[in-house]
Amino acid sequence: MPKKGRSAVRSLEEKEEGMSAKQRKTDSPLCFDSPSSLFQSLIAPMDVNQFFQQYWEKKPLLLQRSDPALTSYYQSLFQLSDLKQLCAQGLEYARDLNVCRCVNGKKKVMNKEGRVNYTQLRKDFDQKRATIQFHQPQRFKDELWRIQEQLECFFGSLVGSNVYITPQESQGLPPHYDDVEVFILQLEGQKHWRLYKPTVPLAREYSLEPEERIGKPTHDFLLKAGDLLYFPRGTIHQANTPAGVEHSTHLTLSTYQNTSWGDLLMDVFPSLLFDSMKSDIGLRQGLPRSLLTSANGSSDVNKQVCMFLRGLAERLEQGQQELRSSEMRRDFISSRLPPYRLQEEDIAPVGKLPALEDSVCMRFKEHILLTVEPSQDNTDEATELEAFVLHSLKNKRETHMMGAHVNDEEDVDEEETSPFQGLRFPATHLPALRQLLSGERLLVGELPLQQDTDKLGLVLGLWTEGLLQVC
Repeated sequence: MPKKGRSAVRSLEEKEEGMSAKQRKTDSPLCFDSPSSLFQSLIAPMDVNQFFQQYWEKKPLLLQRSDPALTSYYQSLFQLSDLKQLCAQGLEYARDLNVCRCVNGKKKVMNKEGRVNYTQLRKDFDQKRATIQFHQPQRFKDELWRIQEQLECFFGSLVGSNVYITPQESQGLPPHYDDVEVFILQLEGQKHWRLYKPTVPLAREYSLEPEERIGKPTHDFLLKAGDLLYFPRGTIHQANTPAGVEHSTHLTLSTYQNTSWGDLLMDVFPSLLFDSMKSDIGLRQGLPRSLLTSANGSSDVNKQVCMFLRGLAERLEQGQQELRSSEMRRDFISSRLPPYRLQEEDIAPVGKLPALEDSVCMRFKEHILLTVEPSQDNTDEATELEAFVLHSLKNKRETHMMGAHVNDEEDVDEEETSPFQGLRFPATHLPALRQLLSGERLLVGELPLQQDTDKLGLVLGLWTEGLLQVC
C-alpha cells in the first residue's frame, strides 16, 4: 500500500474537546459492541443471516427509513460544509478528490493541478454543476475510521470509501459497474438511482457500459437521507441529483475486491506446488524436450497436468497437505486500518514479564494473522518453513486505501512503510501459536513446546511486541 504525506491528513476532530467513549456510543444509532453487532445495526431492520442468504452477491437491497436520529447521524459523517476546512489541510486534486461530470454519456474530469482551492472548488460545483468525489474520507473523519475498522474485522477484507457530492440536475459518472460489493449511505439530500442487470455478474474489473447495451433499469428509485442501498459487484448503475434538490451527498462503502475463490486459488497454488514437489518425484521430473519452444499444444501434456492436479486434490482431501494463503493475508493485514484511536503508548508491553507459572492471553486478536511461509533467510541450506505473526497495530490511518498516490512521498520513514510488521518463529512453534490465538487464557508452562526456554521465548517475543499480556 502507498504512503501519504502526514501534513495533509489531520482529523477534523483532533482539536475538538474530548468526549468519553460512553458519550460517543450513546450519540450513535449504530452498535459498536462487536463487528457483527455493528453490521447488524448498519443494515437494520434486515437480519444479517437473511442478508447473506438472499442478497449478498445475488441482488440489490434497498432500505428506506424514516428515522430522524439515523438521518442526523448520517449527515454528521460527511457533509458539503466540511469541504472548506478540509481544503485548508492541503488537499490535492486526483490524490484526495476528483471533480467530474457525466457529459453525453461520458465522464469528464475537471481537475486542476496541485492543491485544491476551496473557492475554485465551489465555483466548479455551483456553476459547472460538477460532482466532487472525495477519496477515502476515513483518513480525516474519526467516525468513518471507527465504522470501517469494525467492518474490516467483520468481513476479513479491506473496506474503502468515497464521498460523492452532486449539485441538482447533474450526474457525476456514466453507467458503469464496479469490482466491489457496494453499500451506499445517503447522507444529505436525495439521489435518483437506476440499477441494471449485470452484463458480467460478480465482475472482477471496473468498466463503463454504454446506454444502448444496458436496457431498461431493473430498479428505479429515490434514495433519501438516512436510506441505505446495497448491490453486488457487477451491478450496472447510474445516479443523478433530481431537480428541486439543492445537492446530494452519499457515502460509498466498498469491500471484497479481489476476494474470490479464484483469487484464493492463485494465492495458494504456488505454495501447494512447492510443498508437493518435495515429496512427489513425478513433479520434479523434467519436461519433454522442446516443450517450451513448441508452437502447438499437446493432448499428452494436458493429460499429464490433469493427473498432477488430481493427485494434489487427493492429498488435500486426505489431509496430507495444508493450504497456505500468504499474499492475500499479508496484503490485508498490511493495508487495513489500525484499531480505532489506537495510540503508540497503547501497543507498548503491558504488565509484568510472563513466566512459566503465569496465565497469558493475546491482545488485539482481531488485528493479528498467522501465516506459514518459506524462510526469508538466504542460506545454502534447503528452504524451511517459518511461522509469521503479522499485525496491523502500526498501520497508518492516513494512508489507508490510497494506492500509488503514497509512493512519491520522500519524508516517510522506511519503517512506517515496511510490508512486515510482526514476528517470526520456527515452524515447530505453530501449534503453540494457534493455541494462543484461539484460546482466552493459557498457562505458559502448558504450551505445546518441548523446552521451557522455547515457551518463554515465544511469550516474551509476543509480550515485547505488545500482542500478549499476563492475565
